Amino acid sequence: MISKPYLLFLGDAKDELAIKTAAGINYWRPEWCIGQMSLPNAKSSLGINEISLEEAVKRGAKTFVLGVVNAGGKMPEGWIDIIVKAISLGLNIASGMHSRLSSFDEISKAAIKHGVKLHDLRYNNIEFDTGKGLKRTGKRLLTVGTDCSVGKKYTALAVEKAMLEKNMKVSFKATGQTGVLIAENGIAIDAIVSDFISGAVEWLSPDNDRDHWDIIEGQGSLFHPSFAGVSLGLLHGSQPDAFIVCHEPTRTQMRGVEAALPSIGDVIEQTVQCGKLTNKNIRCIGIALNTSNMKNNKSDIKKEISSQYQLPCIDPITDNLDPFIDLLEKIND
Repeated sequence: MISKPYLLFLGDAKDELAIKTAAGINYWRPEWCIGQMSLPNAKSSLGINEISLEEAVKRGAKTFVLGVVNAGGKMPEGWIDIIVKAISLGLNIASGMHSRLSSFDEISKAAIKHGVKLHDLRYNNIEFDTGKGLKRTGKRLLTVGTDCSVGKKYTALAVEKAMLEKNMKVSFKATGQTGVLIAENGIAIDAIVSDFISGAVEWLSPDNDRDHWDIIEGQGSLFHPSFAGVSLGLLHGSQPDAFIVCHEPTRTQMRGVEAALPSIGDVIEQTVQCGKLTNKNIRCIGIALNTSNMKNNKSDIKKEISSQYQLPCIDPITDNLDPFIDLLEKIND
């Protein structure tokens, strides 16, 4: 458990996707967030109070959360002095970077001196087995994407919320650093050695009641040149009975690489083909459309996609999720 409330650090984020960790925490757990702190050249904001380290401590902040993501998860050198200052004021530090906080001498020594905790969200001390692919009791839904940062986490959390409101047995299973902060448990799957990714997900979603659903947060995309390996291991380990394709319709190119976006149909076909290795009955139950960057024709596009694939197409943040839930309730063992 990480001490709350949080001060969310946005660094010098260049766009909205760069602050997706902070944005996710603030959206799903606003009561945990006391404010944000940005560098002068930051171009993105959460729209909450901008406060200094000193002011945050006066207001009761307990943890300084690095709410920024960047390519490769490397810690910028310019952040070290800021983190050390936060530590000197008594704040714990939570980071989703691949760079371990304790690997920086200045940070490690300051944490020992001031008696604060360093939370490296991408790392844990659990030794996972390799995946076995054996049938597990309970039911599982995985969110998959046409790209990175298209709404897989938000969709999973929205589905969990909708199912809880119907008194269904359900649990959100976090597989990324933001999800771990929101759920206060889970695994940052992209930090697991590749041989053990599927085994780690089997551990994360073990046997359960026959009518219990694990809603497993997806990562990356099977079509993304950088992250397809993580996505495939996650698919095999989650052994999903159902999956939802998450899509951002305004994009034409995959984030961070020079690769064209696959079609929704390509993702459905590839997910079924690869997913059959560990669950021969895997099926797609809908498309989650991220319309946050759209200004017009949202309803028309959702109707068009729904008609094309004969599946419900919903924005999980703004629309009623009953069409998804109804299909999930029809899935038997």
